[in-house]
Formats: sequence, structure tokens, C-alpha cells
Amino acid sequence: MVHTGGMYTDVMGPPSDWDEKVESSIKNATLKKDAKLVKIKKRVNQFLKNKNNICNFRNIDRDLVRQYLGFEFDQNYSSKTVARRLAAIKSFFNYLMRSETISITDNPTIYVKSPKISQSLPNFIDHKVIDALMEEPMKIKNKKIGIRDRAMLELFYSTGIRLNELIMLDIGVVDSINQMIKVHGKGDKERLIPFGNRAKLWLEKYLKNRAVSFNSAWGKTPLFVNAKGGRILRLTVQRRIRNYIKIVADGKRLGPHILRHSFATHLMDKGADIRAVKDLLGHNSLSSTQVYTHVQPEKMKEIYKQAHPHGSK
Repeated sequence: MVHTGGMYTDVMGPPSDWDEKVESSIKNATLKKDAKLVKIKKRVNQFLKNKNNICNFRNIDRDLVRQYLGFEFDQNYSSKTVARRLAAIKSFFNYLMRSETISITDNPTIYVKSPKISQSLPNFIDHKVIDALMEEPMKIKNKKIGIRDRAMLELFYSTGIRLNELIMLDIGVVDSINQMIKVHGKGDKERLIPFGNRAKLWLEKYLKNRAVSFNSAWGKTPLFVNAKGGRILRLTVQRRIRNYIKIVADGKRLGPHILRHSFATHLMDKGADIRAVKDLLGHNSLSSTQVYTHVQPEKMKEIYKQAHPHGSK
């Protein structure tokens, strides 16, 4: 690969088995979700599509990888995006090592460090906006869809689960009596999460609308379905919730993940133990949860007035 003036130029074609190796590497990845495999393939191909002057995998060296990362930064991609692409490239070359296509000394990614990612505070929406958001689905003409969307919103905010986790929920994982759900999170790890009375109320309304109940439905029946009865699509949930949030949040373009951030932020603001919040969110590391320990100005004033001797004088 030749890197000149911020551009890559083609000189020679790729090894004949290039595409086969890419396919094999993602099939052997430890990720089970098809969407993730597609993303890995896309990121690896973004690096390999400019396979100039390369007729063997061993021709790719550390400088070439670093040049590619520099090129990505030149295109104004964030550190987080570049880090993800590097992780995919590392995964690809690790596969080549395991399949003995290259040796460890031929792996150009071993000593390439991932760019540092600045930890920004998560966005969230306050309680009043949350309350307004919950009412939006009830204003649409299709009441059946409105009740489904309300149930999704209530469960999102009540549990803080991820979008993929919500989509993959089956009726059988919901314990309506004890108000707990069993979630399969990242790395196929299971966790139990409680949900509140409002989420229970709207889940029961939604299932009643579908003429099923927690007791009568087959355990593997999807909890949230589309108009044809199939499992609801990720894109559908994203689009519908984004539209509802846009109405109540001054036109801001925010997706379902904002409800997860709001769930965690509101728990921390009310004094929840950070370790409990970590377990509820399904984080592997406490450091991932610590981004929610920021104190809001209103809360800071309240703490000051209560704790400082002159705070209320």
C-alpha cells in the first residue's frame, strides 16, 4: 500500500485467497450476533480494500497499519471509531496466526496501541421529559402500536437494558409476579433485572392487546413483535423511539440508548450504590459505570445545602 498526500493508491491486487480469509476470520470470531460480524467485516475491508502493492499477508507491516490509522484520523473520524477499526484489524490478524497463515513475528498489529478515548459524560433526559415521552405513543392513531411502543419505553427506562437485549426478549424470560426479567447481555452473560409497576402495567396491557398472557404464551414467543407477529426489528425500535424523543426533547436526535443513560443517571442521583448499578447495567468493569457518577448542578446545590453548616443560611 502506498500512502501519498493523505490518499492510498492501488498498485497491485490482493492475494487470491484474501476474501476467503476475511470470511473465515469473521466466522471464527467469538461474536455471535450477525450484525456484529457484518461490522467486523466492514471494518477489516476498509483497511484491506487499499491492498496496494500486497501479494502476501506478510507484506503488511506495522507502519502500514499506523499509516491507515493516521489516514482515518485525517478523515476526522473519532478516536472511538478508529479504535474499533483497529480492534477489527487485530482480530483479523489474530485469526491468521491461529490458522497458521502467518507467524507471530508477521503480525503487524501486536505493538500497535489503540488510540486513547476521552471519556465524555453520557447524555440523559430529566424526569419531566421522561414523563412526557411516555405519553407520546398514546397520541398516535394506531392504538395497538401505541400500546406496544409505550410498553417498550417503560421497560427501557425501568430496566436500563440495551436495544439488542430488548429486541431479543421472549415472553418466557419475564417473571411478572416477582417483576424480574432475565436478560442475555454482551458475551452471552445472563443477568436478572427488576422492573417497576408502570412497566408491568403496560406490558400486561400490551400482551392483552395481543390476546396472549405471561401464563398462556409459549416461552420462546417474542415479547415485542411487528404488525405481522414476527420479532420486532432493531431499526423499527430505533426509528420509533427516536421520533418520540424528538417531539419531547426540542427536536434532538437521540436514540433508545438515552433511556439507558437516564436510567443509570437517575439511580445514581438518588444515591444508588455504584456496584448495584454496575450489575443492573451488565457492565464488566466498575470503570464503565463511573461515568454516571457526575453530579448535576441541581443535585450539587441540594447536597451543599444539606451538608454545609452555612448552606441554608
